[in-house]
Amino acid sequence: MKKNLINIGVLSLILAFTSCSSDDVQSEGEGTPPEEDSTRWITITGSFPDDNGTGGNGGTRAFALTEEDAADPTYELNLFKIENGNFVEGIGLKSSRTARVQASENGEFLYNIQYTGTEGGVFNKYAVNGEADFEEVGYELNTAAILGTAPRWMKAAEGIGIGVYASTYDVEYEGEAPNFDFIAHDSEVKIALLDLENTAITNTAIFDFPWTDEERAAGYSVGRVDVPILNEAQTKLFIGCRVRKLDPTATPELDEDGNPSWPSDDINGTKTLVVDFPSLRNPTYITSTLSTEVNNAYRTMTQYIGSDGHIYQATATGGAEILRINSTTSDYDSSFYFNLNDVLGLTGARIRAWRYVKDGIGVVLYTSDDAEGGYIALIDLHNPANSVKLSTDVESDPELESTLGQFQNIGLIGDIAYVPLTPSGKEGAIYVINTVTKEIKKGAQLKTISGSYYLGAY
Repeated sequence: MKKNLINIGVLSLILAFTSCSSDDVQSEGEGTPPEEDSTRWITITGSFPDDNGTGGNGGTRAFALTEEDAADPTYELNLFKIENGNFVEGIGLKSSRTARVQASENGEFLYNIQYTGTEGGVFNKYAVNGEADFEEVGYELNTAAILGTAPRWMKAAEGIGIGVYASTYDVEYEGEAPNFDFIAHDSEVKIALLDLENTAITNTAIFDFPWTDEERAAGYSVGRVDVPILNEAQTKLFIGCRVRKLDPTATPELDEDGNPSWPSDDINGTKTLVVDFPSLRNPTYITSTLSTEVNNAYRTMTQYIGSDGHIYQATATGGAEILRINSTTSDYDSSFYFNLNDVLGLTGARIRAWRYVKDGIGVVLYTSDDAEGGYIALIDLHNPANSVKLSTDVESDPELESTLGQFQNIGLIGDIAYVPLTPSGKEGAIYVINTVTKEIKKGAQLKTISGSYYLGAY
């Protein structure tokens, strides 16, 4: 039955705390405690094929290396090397298919919600101790009850995870053939708020997408929501949307069951769902008429809070634009518009992944209609003319187009960005970018097997 009211459900977990006994306390004279490891680990993730050889369907492996090793062109990493039937390096993260990994800003923890399978929807947290040492910590949470077994989720702010899911209802109509009257094609949205520090679900919400009566009658729907981010004040949650529109004025065709099917139509702008935080109430949406591309991305975060407090949002992974949501109005800023095609003189550019660095500087991974392959650009949102393309050894390989479609995260430590790039089944490297000097250097060598590729750095 269709839901017309907002349902807010709070799921509570009983957390068990243990304290150290007196036996665990070191007595004086027994030596000094070991120093805490201050190494900044960089976790590299990669996807391997299933038993049928289908790339990306086998799961995800991870390995943590130092900054020095990541930048060393003589260092070799092979997450997929198999000896005697077993993987040699790294660890397999829990997920029957490609894991969707997030990380704490300092790289000390990885977070993942398993994607599909019998454990689909289960949240896991790992402490990163270096190399193949990933220790599962905290509680295993099953989010499937609210988000299903294939949820979309992101670290929306440090320590805060947001899981989201959208599904469309059947098209509502009246009448009989050939006199059908279109009514609506509504969508249901589900949200779960995760405390990443204490591994707990602290709030949930379910509601129909808040279309106006006019847009509902015009055939609008949302088939997917993704890349949730909190504003700087943490009072509003912004969620990207894959918006679709049917054309109710057209004559529908009949499907095999005799039901009417209306053709698609153009949307009137990019839309972002907005709800209050942390209540998850009062859903509304904002629209930018500067773009008609969708902004739900795929497996990579595409919204970032800038140094100026505004949110910068890419129309990824099919568009070339970056838009701005004003920190004061919580609405799109019509005075700001960045287009990678215009800036780099490209045709049909598609932002596959990007990472905001600071002061308007960002690293972009993109493909375009001009040439096969996958490319890197260092962009300047405030001074677009300063944006430049950066060259890599693998950029012209056509296999990179599909690889970048799965890319998840560009690593960032200070001004240095880390981009693992491998065409599917081929060797590549971690490319190390100094975002101040605009220098790019080839770091650690990345080895693969057929159907495998590297996904991200954290």
